[in-house]
Amino acid sequence: MKMALEEALKAARQGEVPVGAVLVTQGLVVRGHNMVIQSHDPTAHAEIVVIRDAASRVGNYRLVGSSLYVTIEPCIMCVGAIVQARIDRVVYGAPDKRYGAVESMVRSFEMGLNHRPEVISGVMEEEAGEILRDFFSKRR
Repeated sequence: MKMALEEALKAARQGEVPVGAVLVTQGLVVRGHNMVIQSHDPTAHAEIVVIRDAASRVGNYRLVGSSLYVTIEPCIMCVGAIVQARIDRVVYGAPDKRYGAVESMVRSFEMGLNHRPEVISGVMEEEAGEILRDFFSKRR
Protein backbone atom coordinates (compact mmCIF):
# COMPACT_ATOMS: atom_id res chain seq x y z
CA MET A 1 0.00 0.00 0.00
CA LYS A 2 2.94 2.32 0.58
CA MET A 3 3.85 2.01 -3.11
CA ALA A 4 0.25 2.82 -4.06
CA LEU A 5 0.40 5.94 -1.86
CA GLU A 6 3.62 6.98 -3.64
CA GLU A 7 1.79 6.59 -6.96
CA ALA A 8 -1.10 8.72 -5.67
CA LEU A 9 1.36 11.50 -4.85
CA LYS A 10 2.80 11.24 -8.39
CA ALA A 11 -0.71 11.64 -9.78
CA ALA A 12 -1.28 14.74 -7.64
CA ARG A 13 1.98 16.32 -8.86
CA GLN A 14 0.73 15.78 -12.44
CA GLY A 15 -2.63 17.41 -11.68
CA GLU A 16 -4.52 14.12 -11.70
CA VAL A 17 -6.90 13.05 -8.95
CA PRO A 18 -4.45 11.34 -6.57
CA VAL A 19 -5.26 7.67 -6.76
CA GLY A 20 -2.48 5.11 -6.91
CA ALA A 21 -2.51 1.36 -7.49
CA VAL A 22 -0.14 -1.58 -7.39
CA LEU A 23 -0.89 -4.99 -8.85
CA VAL A 24 1.16 -7.99 -7.78
CA THR A 25 0.98 -10.99 -10.10
CA GLN A 26 3.26 -13.84 -11.14
CA GLY A 27 6.31 -12.29 -9.50
CA LEU A 28 5.67 -8.86 -11.03
CA VAL A 29 4.93 -5.66 -9.16
CA VAL A 30 3.15 -3.21 -11.46
CA ARG A 31 2.67 0.37 -10.29
CA GLY A 32 0.42 3.09 -11.69
CA HIS A 33 -1.80 6.05 -10.96
CA ASN A 34 -4.71 7.98 -12.42
CA MET A 35 -3.91 9.24 -15.92
CA VAL A 36 -7.35 10.40 -17.06
CA ILE A 37 -6.38 14.02 -17.77
CA GLN A 38 -2.99 13.50 -19.39
CA SER A 39 -4.17 10.62 -21.56
CA HIS A 40 -7.57 12.16 -22.41
CA ASP A 41 -9.03 8.79 -21.46
CA PRO A 42 -11.91 8.56 -18.98
CA THR A 43 -11.07 4.90 -18.37
CA ALA A 44 -7.47 5.58 -17.27
CA HIS A 45 -8.15 5.08 -13.58
CA ALA A 46 -5.22 3.78 -11.54
CA GLU A 47 -6.72 0.29 -11.34
CA ILE A 48 -7.27 0.06 -15.09
CA VAL A 49 -3.77 1.39 -15.78
CA VAL A 50 -2.10 -1.37 -13.71
CA ILE A 51 -4.46 -4.11 -14.93
CA ARG A 52 -3.69 -3.24 -18.57
CA ASP A 53 0.05 -3.08 -17.91
CA ALA A 54 0.14 -6.36 -15.96
CA ALA A 55 -2.01 -8.23 -18.51
CA SER A 56 0.26 -7.04 -21.29
CA ARG A 57 3.39 -8.10 -19.41
CA VAL A 58 2.13 -11.59 -18.59
CA GLY A 59 0.45 -12.07 -21.95
CA ASN A 60 -2.96 -12.93 -20.52
CA TYR A 61 -6.06 -10.92 -19.72
CA ARG A 62 -6.72 -13.17 -16.74
CA LEU A 63 -4.60 -12.31 -13.74
CA VAL A 64 -5.51 -15.26 -11.54
CA GLY A 65 -3.65 -15.29 -8.24
CA SER A 66 -3.03 -11.55 -8.25
CA SER A 67 -3.55 -8.87 -5.61
CA LEU A 68 -4.53 -5.28 -6.33
CA TYR A 69 -3.67 -2.52 -3.86
CA VAL A 70 -5.41 0.81 -4.42
CA THR A 71 -5.53 3.94 -2.29
CA ILE A 72 -9.26 4.58 -2.78
CA GLU A 73 -12.24 2.24 -3.06
CA PRO A 74 -12.71 1.21 -6.71
CA CYS A 75 -15.58 2.60 -8.78
CA ILE A 76 -18.05 0.44 -10.68
CA MET A 77 -15.97 0.57 -13.90
CA CYS A 78 -12.90 -0.65 -12.05
CA VAL A 79 -14.90 -3.36 -10.29
CA GLY A 80 -15.89 -4.62 -13.74
CA ALA A 81 -12.24 -4.74 -14.82
CA ILE A 82 -11.27 -6.54 -11.59
CA VAL A 83 -13.94 -9.18 -12.26
CA GLN A 84 -12.91 -9.59 -15.92
CA ALA A 85 -9.24 -9.95 -14.92
CA ARG A 86 -10.14 -12.49 -12.20
CA ILE A 87 -8.05 -10.65 -9.60
CA ASP A 88 -8.08 -12.68 -6.38
CA ARG A 89 -7.66 -9.96 -3.77
CA VAL A 90 -8.46 -6.25 -3.62
CA VAL A 91 -6.93 -4.18 -0.83
CA TYR A 92 -7.88 -0.53 -0.57
CA GLY A 93 -7.34 2.40 1.75
CA ALA A 94 -10.06 5.02 2.00
CA PRO A 95 -13.73 4.59 1.13
CA ASP A 96 -15.22 6.63 -1.69
CA LYS A 97 -18.67 7.74 -0.55
CA ARG A 98 -19.57 9.19 -3.98
CA TYR A 99 -18.37 6.51 -6.39
CA GLY A 100 -17.22 3.54 -4.31
CA ALA A 101 -18.60 0.32 -5.73
CA VAL A 102 -17.17 -2.20 -3.28
CA GLU A 103 -18.77 -1.19 0.01
CA SER A 104 -19.81 2.48 0.01
CA MET A 105 -22.27 3.37 -2.74
CA VAL A 106 -22.86 -0.12 -4.17
CA ARG A 107 -21.69 -3.57 -3.12
CA SER A 108 -20.90 -4.74 -6.63
CA PHE A 109 -19.04 -7.90 -5.70
CA GLU A 110 -22.19 -9.11 -3.93
CA MET A 111 -24.36 -8.84 -7.04
CA GLY A 112 -23.95 -12.43 -8.21
CA LEU A 113 -21.09 -11.72 -10.61
CA ASN A 114 -19.10 -14.70 -11.89
CA HIS A 115 -16.05 -13.72 -9.82
CA ARG A 116 -15.76 -12.37 -6.29
CA PRO A 117 -12.35 -11.39 -4.95
CA GLU A 118 -11.37 -11.22 -1.31
CA VAL A 119 -11.68 -7.59 -0.18
CA ILE A 120 -9.65 -5.93 2.55
CA SER A 121 -10.56 -2.30 3.23
CA GLY A 122 -9.18 0.44 5.46
CA VAL A 123 -5.47 -0.29 4.93
CA MET A 124 -3.63 2.99 5.52
CA GLU A 125 -7.02 4.68 5.22
CA GLU A 126 -5.97 7.89 6.97
CA GLU A 127 -2.93 8.41 4.74
CA ALA A 128 -4.93 7.75 1.57
CA GLY A 129 -7.71 10.07 2.64
CA GLU A 130 -5.27 12.81 3.57
CA ILE A 131 -3.69 12.80 0.11
CA LEU A 132 -7.13 13.31 -1.44
CA ARG A 133 -8.17 15.99 1.07
CA ASP A 134 -4.93 17.93 0.49
CA PHE A 135 -5.31 17.74 -3.28
CA PHE A 136 -8.88 19.03 -3.32
CA SER A 137 -8.31 21.69 -0.66
CA LYS A 138 -5.57 23.21 -2.87
CA ARG A 139 -7.91 23.24 -5.88
CA ARG A 140 -10.73 25.08 -4.10
